[in-house]
Formats: sequence, structure tokens, C-alpha cells
Amino acid sequence: MRVIWALIGTAALAACSSDPLLHNIRAGQSTPDEFAIVPTRALSMPGDLNVLPPPTPGGANITDPNPKGDAVAALGGNPAQLAAQGVGAADGALINYASRLGVQGGIRQQLAVEDVEWRSKRSRRLLETVARSDVYYRAYQTMTLDSWAENERWRRAGAQVPSAPPKTLD
Repeated sequence: MRVIWALIGTAALAACSSDPLLHNIRAGQSTPDEFAIVPTRALSMPGDLNVLPPPTPGGANITDPNPKGDAVAALGGNPAQLAAQGVGAADGALINYASRLGVQGGIRQQLAVEDVEWRSKRSRRLLETVARSDVYYRAYQTMTLDSWAENERWRRAGAQVPSAPPKTLD
């Protein structure tokens, strides 16, 4: 019986954490991803050596694996679209409008700090403080949009709304 209580105590102690990065499953990952290791492509000799592309230091090699590009090509897409090509022509006006009052650097870090402060001030109960449990969802519950009610509100107003899957009972 003591062994069971010791295991329960160890598990409870291991569950106690106030780390806000626990919502991000990749946070703190410093080891290589073993699923990202793929073999290189086979070497091949081109028919004409005069048409070889010029070398690009730091660039990709012809034999480098490209699993995402291969998957896109297998599904009938254009693998060249995976490369970062900047802001698309259709999004330029949106970016200009959103940044019309200026752009603040380091906004993600500032929001992370403000989020931790917001959650520490709200929805903390004594037992949660002692157990250091997560109050993320309860802290933001008043700001959560009921998507089903909003969909119905717009539908009743006569707006064309996309069809939604039936609401499941949880």
C-alpha cells in the first residue's frame, strides 16, 4: 500500500508546474526529430554537363530530400509554391491596411508576458493556486465566441453563411 501511495505522490508532484509553455507541445524540444530523418535521393548523371545549374552556397542540392514537395507533387500540386515567396499580391492591400498605424517589434513576446499576467489575475482559486493547475480556458471563457450561436445570428439576419456540420452533443 505504501508503494501505491508513493507512486501517486510522485505522479502528483510531477504534474505540478507553472510553466506557461505547456500548451505548446514543441516547447523546449532540443532533441532532433527522429521522424525528420529521410534518406537522400539517388545520384544521377545528367545527359548534358553544360546545362547543370550553377552552385548555390547554402542552397539546396538536387539530391536533398524534399518530402513535403514530393507529397505536394504526388497530390497534383506545385511544389515550388512551398518556398517562401513573400506576401502574395492578393494580400498586399491587407498588410498595408493592417500596418497603417505602424508595426510594433517583439509583439509575440509582449503578448506572451501579458497572457501570463492575465491568467495569473483571473480564475485562480485556492486549490488551483496550491496545486498550480492550469486555468487557461477558464481565464478566457468570457471572451470565447459561441460559433453556433453566431452562425445562427447571421443566418437569421439574412446573411449567406457557409454550411456548418451538425452540432454534436458533448
